Order: sequence, then structure tokens, then C-alpha cells
Amino acid sequence: MARRTVTALLLLALVVPAVLFGGIFYFLIIAFFVVMAAWEYAQGFRAACYEPSLPLTVGGTLAILAARAFWSEWSELLLVGLVLLAMTVHLIEYERGRDQAALDFLVTAVGLVYLGWIGAYMVDLRALPDGGWWVMFVLPIVWLADSSAYSIGARYGKHKMFPRLSPGKSWEGYWAGVFSGTLYGGFFAYAYSAFGPLHVGIWQGVLLGFVLSTLTTLGDLSESLFKRFAGEKDSGNLFPGHGGAFDRIDSLIWAAVIGVYWIRIFFLH
Repeated sequence: MARRTVTALLLLALVVPAVLFGGIFYFLIIAFFVVMAAWEYAQGFRAACYEPSLPLTVGGTLAILAARAFWSEWSELLLVGLVLLAMTVHLIEYERGRDQAALDFLVTAVGLVYLGWIGAYMVDLRALPDGGWWVMFVLPIVWLADSSAYSIGARYGKHKMFPRLSPGKSWEGYWAGVFSGTLYGGFFAYAYSAFGPLHVGIWQGVLLGFVLSTLTTLGDLSESLFKRFAGEKDSGNLFPGHGGAFDRIDSLIWAAVIGVYWIRIFFLH
């Protein structure tokens, strides 16, 4: 637990200034986590005897992130081009004797879409009007909900949510996380409206906190699905006590997507 806490504090010391300053600093932090997650994703499937294209999965993910951040008008074309290029690469691999090339292509394509395209919503969230405030609204709800779920689940968890997929998760921990995330949603709504530029009612914040803490667990479980397939406990060992980069952003990917569209629909219309 002490190692987890120290690592979390060091990560916060890097992430919070990046969120506040935005720009290239924020992009580099997000790109580091997402690109490393893409590397871990590809290596995990390679451990399971698949052969996704590392250059395309990792390099393509970085290219998509950069396009969404700096050249958004070209981002869709880039994604389509990368998927078609991946198909071409794996067609060649099949001709060279790789019988599982079709499945390799699917792994590569999913990596590009899930980590590259959907992961880029963490960049989009910061790009919203008052984006730094929105990042510090959405992401901390998930961090705090996850911490509550971990703490309560470890001590009081008795009923497993998905014993095959993620045996460490319990319903007790999950509902503790939902309760915590909902409360923090209301708190951030009050604090950022009273002392910041956002105009979010307390009940609006409560609802957003409830939605985020209810659904983002699916991001964690999605990564668990990849890890179980590869026979791994963690996606990597980059962060002591926390696993790999993918372990750190699995829920945040879902949070960013939900947050961006929720904010656009309910607060920026």
C-alpha cells in the first residue's frame, strides 16, 4: 500500500502541472501513457502467440493522438489509412506463411481504434473550453472512485463481480466507488462553480459523478479481458504497485469519452 501511495503521488506531481498548463506538456504526458499502453497491449497479445504489428500499433497510436491534438481535420483520414495499411501488412504476412494473419490484423486494428482513436478523447477533454477545469472535474472522480472501491473491496468485499475476469473486484467495492464518485461529483460541481469558471449545478455534478463511477469500471474490466487472454496479472511493471501504463488509464479512457460528450451535450450547447 505504501508503494502504491508513493507512486500515485509521483504521478500526480507530473500530471497536475500538465493539466494546468495544457498544450504540448499535456499532450506529451497523455501520449506517453497511451503509447506505452499500446506497447503493453501489443506485447500482451504477442505473449498469447498473436503477432500484431508493433510499428503500426504503437506508431499509429501516436500518430492518431498527434492528429487529434494538432491536425484534427486529418485525423479520420489517418485512422482509415492506418487500418487499411494494417490490412495490407497482414496480407503480406499471410503470404509469407503466417496462417493467423487475419487475427493479427484484428488485434492491430482494435489497438489503433481503442487506444489511438478512443484514447485520444483524453486530449479532446483538455481541448474543450475551460478544458483544464473539466479534466480536473472528470478524471479525479474516477481516481477517487477507484481508490474507494479498492480500499473498501480489499477489506469488506465478499461478493465477486466477475470472478473469472477480475477476481479481485467485489460488489461491495464497486458500490463504494459509485457512492464516492457520486459525492465527489457534487463536491467538484460546487467548488468549481463557486471558485472557478464552470457553471455546474450540484445535482448536475452528482449525476455526472454517478454516471462516471458507474460506467468507467467497464474500462478496467475491458483491460482485464485483454490481460486474461494473455495470461497476465498486470499489463506491465512500469509503475511500482500500480502495474503498467494500460493499468493506469483503462478507466480514464472511458471517462474521457463519457466526459467529452456529456459536457458537449449538457454544458456547451
